[in-house]
Amino acid sequence: RKALNHELSKLFNEMWDLDVNRLMPGKDYTIDLQGKAGAAQQGDSAVQDNAARHLFHSVSEERLKSIKTFATFISLLDNYETSTGVAEVVTPEEIVENNCFLDAILATEVMKLAHEYLLKKNLAKPNLADFKHQLYDIWFQLYARKEGDRPDSCGFEHVFVGETRRGKQILGLHNWVQFYLQEKLNQIDYKGYVTRKNKTRPDEDDQVLSIQFSWKGLVKPIGSTFIGVSPEFEFALYTVIFLLAEERVTRETVKIKEYELQMVVYRHGHHIGTAYPVLLSTSSE
Repeated sequence: RKALNHELSKLFNEMWDLDVNRLMPGKDYTIDLQGKAGAAQQGDSAVQDNAARHLFHSVSEERLKSIKTFATFISLLDNYETSTGVAEVVTPEEIVENNCFLDAILATEVMKLAHEYLLKKNLAKPNLADFKHQLYDIWFQLYARKEGDRPDSCGFEHVFVGETRRGKQILGLHNWVQFYLQEKLNQIDYKGYVTRKNKTRPDEDDQVLSIQFSWKGLVKPIGSTFIGVSPEFEFALYTVIFLLAEERVTRETVKIKEYELQMVVYRHGHHIGTAYPVLLSTSSE
């Protein structure tokens, strides 16, 4: 695998330290890891469920509602038709919501740091309004997942909301807030945690997890996700890697706090196709 990217590791750790909106495990939320997930294939309809209860035991909704970036983020989650191949319709209200969200995250230290870094690399426009326009295009501009189809997708929908393909496959859905809200609606069924090779079980305060779950009747055998982090933190990480990358698929190995991660970003033309972390190992092995 690729050697550790020290420059990005340093940047992302600075972002982690600046992420004042991040929720604290055990205080703002609690998770219930339960059993280790069994073997599964993408698209299985039935797998062993080794977690009878929800992954999220509790989340402080007061915190989520009181933090502008979370509140504006949550308002975007119901704007999408999750099935690919079904054209998305973007209403004027949704455009306003997208802009409110971008304004909220651009006001954070995390995104300011991302902007500064990208400016040094000549990858971002110095003017904040221009940078916002750039972010809008990368994340919210619609495109067709399959060539020639109707515009049915965008980077934000894929990464943060999740999609299904032909009722057979779960795409994306790498965000913990969406996971929690879908669990509350009994749309998601957490099946257990996934360990890496000879790893022991994760801890309740781990802020990156590999998990197995089903959503809309489809199984995702393994998905890694940050837990508790703010939307601006994930947005900043993925945007930086996307803008640095030349190739269609980029994998950068970084160490954020004690987590060794491979950050994976796919490009879809000028837009984000998908982006997610892969937990490589934890130093507490």
